[in-house]
Amino acid sequence: MRPLHNYATKEEIKMAEQIQKTMYRYDQLEQNYIYSLEDVMDKDIKRFWQQGYLAIENVLSPDETNSGLDAIMDIIHGRVIGPHLQFVRPKEKLRNDNERELAIRKLDRFVEYEPRLHALAHHSRILNLLKKIYGEEPKLVQDQAILKPPSGGVEKPWHQDMAYGPLTYEKPVIGVWVALDQAGLDNGCMHIIPRSHMDGPTPHYAVRDWQICDTNVPVEKDVAVPLNPGGILVFHGMLYHGTPPNFSPKRRRSVQYHYAASSSEKMSPKEYKRWFTNEMTNAEC
Repeated sequence: MRPLHNYATKEEIKMAEQIQKTMYRYDQLEQNYIYSLEDVMDKDIKRFWQQGYLAIENVLSPDETNSGLDAIMDIIHGRVIGPHLQFVRPKEKLRNDNERELAIRKLDRFVEYEPRLHALAHHSRILNLLKKIYGEEPKLVQDQAILKPPSGGVEKPWHQDMAYGPLTYEKPVIGVWVALDQAGLDNGCMHIIPRSHMDGPTPHYAVRDWQICDTNVPVEKDVAVPLNPGGILVFHGMLYHGTPPNFSPKRRRSVQYHYAASSSEKMSPKEYKRWFTNEMTNAEC
């Protein structure tokens, strides 16, 4: 995926604008925010399993949020060595720090190298919530940050997280998406299809990304979930979700951690292929 700023072609920008308009809607917003982790009740745990997600504000303090941002920027600019960085332009063509930031779409495998992001991944109150949801201890199985630079953040098409190899567990994986910047309608906040996890695994195709076929996404059911810095979206690994392009002048930086129940094991490659590819139908997207 190429970013949208000055070196994208007119055709790429036009396509991104069309995707923004047709694959996402902006008039249905999340209405059931929970004020803080301390306010999560048993009824909310039940609602998680019914709806597939919970949106919770005021989870991280301003200091924790700023610490997470500083850690991401230190990784981007090479002050922390070890994490994996995904560039959308050849590194040798990047002339300065600003171009470097704009050219990085994704960070991952940073928890073992970056203590500030390790602390967020093992945030005791978040782990306690996951323990309530699972009914057993959670285990961290993936860490990543998908970034949307200003005027250049590309779409992350609709998908289910458990369709990705590292998350192919036999029990539900749960994602915790942490907003470090303001995540709004204009800069690529999360969009979800409530209750879509109830439909089980959906075949994915390599189109713009590893994604659900556009024609199989019930866009009319899309609910946007804007979040303030320090808010989180906790969601089921089978929930349909995606994020539109960021054409705004604002950054949208976030981290996402995935957890599995401690008793959960990886599914077999054969089972994964049957669940998340078109092996059963041979249908194309």
